[in-house]
Amino acid sequence: MEWLPLTLLSAFCIATADALTRKYLQGYSARELVIIRFGMPGLLLLPLLAIQPMPELATEFWYWTAALIPLEVTAMLLYSQAIRDTSLSLTLPYLAFTPVFNTLTGYVFLQEQVSLIGFAGILLVVLGAWLLNLEHARGERFNVIAPFRAIVTERGSRLMLITAALYSLTSVLGKGALAYTTPVFFGTLYYVVIGFTVIIAFSIGAGTRIHVLWRKPVPHLAIGLFMGVMVLTHFFAIQHVEVAYMIAVKRSSLLFGILYSVILFHERARIEHFLAAGLMLAGVYLIVS
Repeated sequence: MEWLPLTLLSAFCIATADALTRKYLQGYSARELVIIRFGMPGLLLLPLLAIQPMPELATEFWYWTAALIPLEVTAMLLYSQAIRDTSLSLTLPYLAFTPVFNTLTGYVFLQEQVSLIGFAGILLVVLGAWLLNLEHARGERFNVIAPFRAIVTERGSRLMLITAALYSLTSVLGKGALAYTTPVFFGTLYYVVIGFTVIIAFSIGAGTRIHVLWRKPVPHLAIGLFMGVMVLTHFFAIQHVEVAYMIAVKRSSLLFGILYSVILFHERARIEHFLAAGLMLAGVYLIVS
């Protein structure tokens, strides 16, 4: 069960990066946020990659990685476009479906199967994540079923559903590549490549300048550090368990987000928070039982 504490640490790190982003990066454009959240950890992980001994990598490793990188960048672009063009209440909830999609992609690409009880746990986590993602958009006019209706009429909702599906692919492709190397080597290589791809793609000819990386050096470094730890613990955890289970438990980052909202932003916990938290914890219990 060593994957569970690693997954929870990964969830804590991404929730902390999210909280720091919200607190210190108000007013940044979507492109600037992507550059910082992916470019900064890529820069920080570069020295760690440089000191890693270069392993002998099978041809299959490069096949998995070559398929993974463009899908990851595409998912980032679709995510940015979805939240730019459509209400958060009609887009963010769809990210909750990634672990459900993982039950299919994990089986197709890795021949992983989840138990009936495990699948029930995934569904509980997804339902709790759906409710909490709606809470991210509080202040807007929304209801629980509005995102379902929006899938027909809102392009941004469809883009975010595609993004969730793409993330279900990138998570299994990452585990496929990981079978040929170590979590430290692959995690650092992966984020260095992603980080520099984002910096180049988002800063050239897009009106976004690379100097955004050092606009606020301390918060940016902190965000980069937590994102770097997140990716390393992610790959250490995912090699020990089915992808669908790991990604579902990693959604507990939303529960850490509630704590940050209360502690850092002095927001009051609402009854919906407790309901969603209870559903997610029950789901995690079923997954690990």
